[in-house]
Parts: sequence; structure tokens; C-alpha cells
Amino acid sequence: MDQILDEVERRRGISAALVYPFMRSLMESPFPAPGKTIKVKTFLPGAGNEVIELRRPMDSRLEHVDFECLFKCLSVRQIIRIFASLLLERRVIFVADKLSTLSSCSHAVVALLYPFSWQHTFIPVLPSSMIDIVCCPTPFLVGLLSSSLPKLKELPVEEALMVNLGSDRFIRQMDDEDTLLPRKLQAALEQALERKNELINQDSDSDSDDECNTLNGLVSEVFIRFFVETVGHYSLFLTQNEKGERAFQREAFRKSVASKSIRRFLEVFMESQMFAGFIQDRELRKCRAKGLFEQRVEQYLEELPDTEQSGVNKFLRGLGNKMKFLHKKN
Repeated sequence: MDQILDEVERRRGISAALVYPFMRSLMESPFPAPGKTIKVKTFLPGAGNEVIELRRPMDSRLEHVDFECLFKCLSVRQIIRIFASLLLERRVIFVADKLSTLSSCSHAVVALLYPFSWQHTFIPVLPSSMIDIVCCPTPFLVGLLSSSLPKLKELPVEEALMVNLGSDRFIRQMDDEDTLLPRKLQAALEQALERKNELINQDSDSDSDDECNTLNGLVSEVFIRFFVETVGHYSLFLTQNEKGERAFQREAFRKSVASKSIRRFLEVFMESQMFAGFIQDRELRKCRAKGLFEQRVEQYLEELPDTEQSGVNKFLRGLGNKMKFLHKKN
């Protein structure tokens, strides 16, 4: 979609009359299947005939997500700290010089939470006239231009994580961000993300899905694996009564986890509105959810008897068929 809008804007900058032929050519093209590419032929004065390739992502939730901007602005360790803070529904403030940076990074960190959804205030670019919102005691994720930083520092903001996207530094933090996630899974997340370029390059030599050969595809798979390892067994604890109503067995779900650190994490995470919304959605569904997360969960549950190993190697192996070469390397 961004590519189409960019092309429309380019043409409108020359002449508004050039937009309609492009849109007509686009509408006459077949709608691509997920992961497939279509070619749109157009004419532009001065440039002649052009062919524009438009690729539909395998997963539409990544269609407007730019992980590249996030990794340019922040180190892997900082991204994981922010991810952990959002998981526990804390207050997070992004500060940057450019509107596009605030917007891209805000949408990218929210995308990391899939299959969960941020349930609270989300304002990627907060106008300076509304800056008082950061004094709110409830969770939020907001973005502020750097010009608002002096005013921000004067406000009585409650505990919050303030992130300078221009310098990869925390302006303010809680100092416990490194202890929020299960230790081994945090180490696995870090290792997989630090090796992201290597994983993408090596996987591009295989016959696996093109989506995995992109930064977006790989980063998505890494964080999905984190959730598969922590809550992937949730469906085993959705029971059905005589009326056909589903109910989630919370305590049995938490206690079934062998790892003490994951159990401790779940104690806190299960109190979040994110988790509550996720479970409620599954309880109310007439049929099982069908999405990328559920596909990975299904694979995970099938592998369970054979995955006694734990820690980083298990996590990396668990990235699935898309990273087949890891089975040889580890």
C-alpha cells in the first residue's frame, strides 16, 4: 500500500492527470495471492514505459510495518527492553526529530506483540498541545517530537520508559527492564536478532518462502517463537461445557509450565488486558483461530515430545522449517 501511495504522490507532483491512468492500470491487474507479486505497466512522461512490481505480504499485519527503521534507531537489547515493557503494559514514550521515525517505530514495536494487541492509548505522533496526556496514570505508547522534550521534562510524569530514538538511549527508565522476561528466552531473542542478517542471507539460499528472506518476516518469526514458547500450550486448557461454551483453565495453564522463570513471567503477563483480550477472543470463537501464530503453535505441540532440550538452541531450532540450516549448525 505504501508503494502505491508513493507512486500516486510522485505522479501527482508532476500532474494530477497522471494519477488516473496509473490507478486504472492497477485496478485492471489481478489481485495477488498472499506472498505473490504482480507487475503493473504504466507510462510516465520523460521516463517512458515503466513496470512496477507490487508484492502482497504473506501476512497482512506486516503490510505497513517497517522493522528496518526500528533496528536503525535502536540496538537489539534496547528493542527487547521496550518489548518487555509493553508486554507488561507500562507507559512508553518515544522521542525523535522526525514524524516518520516516530510513526514507523511506534507501529513496529506494536507489531512485535502479535498475536496479542496493544489495548491502551496509542498515539504514534502526539501533538505538543496534547502533551499533558503523558501524565495519565494508565498504560500508553506515545511519540513526541524532540522539540517537545524540554516541556516533557517539566511535567510530573509517573513511572515511564522514555526512549530517544535518535541516540539509542533511554531518557528515563525503571531499571528493571532486563529482568522482565524469562532469562533463557531473552538470551535466545537477543541471539536470533543479533544474527538476523546472517539468518536472512543463509535462508535466501534455500527454497523456503520468500517472506522469510526479508527482515520483516524473520523478526516476526523470532517474536512469534517467543510467544509459542511461553503461551503456545493455551489451547490445551480451553475446555468446553455442556452448553458448548469455552472456558480457560488459568491456573492449570500456568502450573503446567516446567520452567520457573516462565511461570513467574506468566503470573504477571496473565494479569494484562492483552492476555485477557487474547483468551476472551478464543473463548468466544465458534471455531478455532486460524493465523500464523496458530500454525506455529500446531507445529510446536506436534514437536513437544521430542523437544526436551531447552534454552537458546531450542529457541533457534524452533524457528521452524524456514530456518532449516540451523539444524545443521547447532
